[in-house]
Amino acid sequence: MKERRGPIAAPGYRFILAGIIITLLGLWIGGLVLILGLVATGFFIYFFRDPERTVPSTADLVVSPADGRIIALERGREEVFLKQPAQKLSIFMNVFDVHVNRAPVAGQVLGLHYQPGRYLAANRPEAPDQNEQLAVHLRTPDQRDVVMVQIAGLLARRIITYLHEGEAVAQGERVGLICFGSRVDLYLPETYQIQVTIGQKVKAGSSILGRRS
Repeated sequence: MKERRGPIAAPGYRFILAGIIITLLGLWIGGLVLILGLVATGFFIYFFRDPERTVPSTADLVVSPADGRIIALERGREEVFLKQPAQKLSIFMNVFDVHVNRAPVAGQVLGLHYQPGRYLAANRPEAPDQNEQLAVHLRTPDQRDVVMVQIAGLLARRIITYLHEGEAVAQGERVGLICFGSRVDLYLPETYQIQVTIGQKVKAGSSILGRRS
């Protein structure tokens, strides 16, 4: 597990600094500039918060890679790494959710694939095919392949990953984030039993999505 660096995700500090600069400028100019600076600073501190989570220690579980709401449970074909049908689970993150993503399983990073694209609303059916996204291929110690796809949304303009091909990750470890409002699709082998339902709220690293059968 990578060392924790603070209550704010590292990429957020430059946004917070921009808000503080606007606030300081507003103290000199006054009026709407000061209000804008205060609102922006507060929003960025809130958006980039990175709370600790209690991660289940049982190896046969899949934990949520993102905070948000389950918007799809279906069979889908993963075309980048698996190239075969799998169980597909989609989580939509609104702008008020924690946006730090975590590893759903422990394992090795076999590959990363970035795809540029559009910025449609992340809960639209065509978003997984057309939006900017980053796919991560993980292989568990018992040789099960899991793919996590970070997908940019309407307000999202940047996908950030902390991962490198070939490295090992722990279950629940912080693996990246998406700025601002987005979704994560998860492709699981048939050997996992899904334990969530559409509409359910989940938290990254702590909510259990499925169990190995």
